[in-house]
Amino acid sequence: MDPLANALTNIRNNEIRGNVRCRITPASKLIGRVLRTMQKEGYIGEFEYVDDGRAGKFIVELEGNINQCGVIKPRHAVKKDEFEKFEKRYLPAKNFGIIIVSTPEGIMTHKEAKDRGIGGRLLAYVY
Repeated sequence: MDPLANALTNIRNNEIRGNVRCRITPASKLIGRVLRTMQKEGYIGEFEYVDDGRAGKFIVELEGNINQCGVIKPRHAVKKDEFEKFEKRYLPAKNFGIIIVSTPEGIMTHKEAKDRGIGGRLLAYVY
């Protein structure tokens, strides 16, 4: 039971089918922050939170820019100078794709974390 994994699988399946939108349920703050990071990097379009009286849901507009995405299990702890090892493991090429990291300063890409010189825990990858 991993809502983030379900959300990313839902996005990937809808991208493969060529859909313009997808619905992600249940909604959470973590999923919202991961979606915001993906939006900032240009992988997805606009998304909105819809309160349905239960757990809520996100409606995400897809751009067709995602080849693969998924969660990283177990959520490895990474120091500020260890990102290259995980880039080689989860991304297909250098400077292609992002790894989403949960840091003490919030959720960001591995590139931002490297620039700021902070570590964290790996959450997901997108390319």
